[in-house]
Amino acid sequence: MSHRRTSHLQLPSLASAMYESLRGGYRLSTFRHDVLAAFVVSLIALPLSMALSIAVGLPPQHGLYTAIVAGVVAALLGGSRLQVSGPTAAFVVILAPIVADLGLRGIIWCQILAGLFLIGFGVAHLGRLINYVPFPVTTGFTAGIAVVLATLSLNDFLGLGLVALQGEYLEKASRIITALPHLNWAETAVGMVTLLSVIYAPRVLGKMIPGAIVGVALGTALAFVLGDVETIGTRFSYIDTLGNTIAGIPPYLPSFHLPGGDDVLWAFPTAAEWRLLLAPALTIAILAALESLLAATVADSLSDGKRHNPNSELNGIGIANIASGLAMGIPATGAIARTAMNINAGAKTPLAAVYHALFILMYLWLFIGLINHIPMASLAALLLFTAYRMSHVHQFISTLKVAPRSDVWVMLTCFGLTVLMDMVAGVTVGMVLASLLVIKRVTEMTHVELETQEHKKHHKTALPDGVVIYHLQGPLFFATVEKALDAEPAYFADVHTLILDMEQVGFIDMSGLVALYSMLRSMTDMGKRVILCCGSEVAVYIRKHHVSLHVAESPEIVETVEDALLLCAAESRPAQL
Repeated sequence: MSHRRTSHLQLPSLASAMYESLRGGYRLSTFRHDVLAAFVVSLIALPLSMALSIAVGLPPQHGLYTAIVAGVVAALLGGSRLQVSGPTAAFVVILAPIVADLGLRGIIWCQILAGLFLIGFGVAHLGRLINYVPFPVTTGFTAGIAVVLATLSLNDFLGLGLVALQGEYLEKASRIITALPHLNWAETAVGMVTLLSVIYAPRVLGKMIPGAIVGVALGTALAFVLGDVETIGTRFSYIDTLGNTIAGIPPYLPSFHLPGGDDVLWAFPTAAEWRLLLAPALTIAILAALESLLAATVADSLSDGKRHNPNSELNGIGIANIASGLAMGIPATGAIARTAMNINAGAKTPLAAVYHALFILMYLWLFIGLINHIPMASLAALLLFTAYRMSHVHQFISTLKVAPRSDVWVMLTCFGLTVLMDMVAGVTVGMVLASLLVIKRVTEMTHVELETQEHKKHHKTALPDGVVIYHLQGPLFFATVEKALDAEPAYFADVHTLILDMEQVGFIDMSGLVALYSMLRSMTDMGKRVILCCGSEVAVYIRKHHVSLHVAESPEIVETVEDALLLCAAESRPAQL
């Protein structure tokens, strides 16, 4: 059974989740479960998608286009059966500066290029690399993103009226603090009612009724009563086909555009523009991969335990981002909260995510008038709640209390740089620090011990005169070669044979190999004989590379120290006779 499952996870590399889910058929009962789950998730995704689009600096319809297009494509072509994809809060910190600098055209082409990167990751089978991101790094940068997102949301939540929040985090926070005396009490009341409803409605009404939709409904009703509250309809507008400016967001369904042509928005970027887009596109791709695979892992743990196909998921989310860009959406990834709600609501197949996108399409088509009355403060309240959820504050505090001090410093560094600079700096420095700490810990595992007749261990064969054993334990790589092989020549002045015990060396890299042969040549120049004792894998590696290191002949290699001692004893007998 396990072999059969593994083969299905490997084939196909695209749409593997849909293939696995539907190969046994699609029953009416499964359809009912998927539709019910899709309806529940769509009620969360509708306001949240708009809020996230506004947070990055674009009108709300771009978030809806993303939820619709990426939601369908990622579900059909991805590798996780119950994952729901769309715009997520983690992207806000990255996308807001891109939109501010490059506009809608920049974010569209960044997204298309990021989609190509993601497909490349999937084709290169990099899906399992998510396991190499340390826990303190992910905890640090997600908490940092949450702090930045919550801070930016305070502008609309409190009705401060700040037109644009540019600059570094401290500058933005300073402007918000300065504007606090001018908060709009009506908008603050709407935001608070929405936020409290989001938190407590599920406890009163049950988890099947999303707190987000209850909070938005109550916030909209309160805004109608109080007046003087900014809504989607009062902030945003569009130009219709006749050239008239209409309040609100356009009632148009998403449509695809082919790159190229005379339209400036869709014209292919110049070489100079590609250079500007490359770095942010790669950042978007890495974050999309990271979050999608994390969300898929969460989905595995919450569902029946069937594992997702990470490479198929990367391919699917890559194509979804290209499609979303061509439909004027924003970057998309797997959404952990929506995925969890999808599973808890009883979803059975990837079609549940497809249906959720179709529900949002229906809302955009039929209820755009009601959507335009949603208060901006209510959407900001959703972002605040989302920021709290993604911060994993209890996990963050627990790590501070129980984790080793080095891991705590990695997490805090990653957190601080994400908040004060950006996520790229936080993750990059966090990964470097975590890697250095791993190297340090592995280096501490390497031990060296010299065994002579005066200080010998128990061996079946006696240690002959003039023979010493140099024991190495632990990996032999660039960080340990000095500690392991930098022995003083005086140690071997009265020695004619050195047995280099590498039985406990489980790994050797090129740096270790060069240092090993440097020691071997040094001993040979001193007239010493060296016998290497090492396992088969290390022995094969040494024999394979000895020619490239300009060693005249292959080193003398045996498997165990006992073999080396027997060899020395056998060769010494004729001389004694």
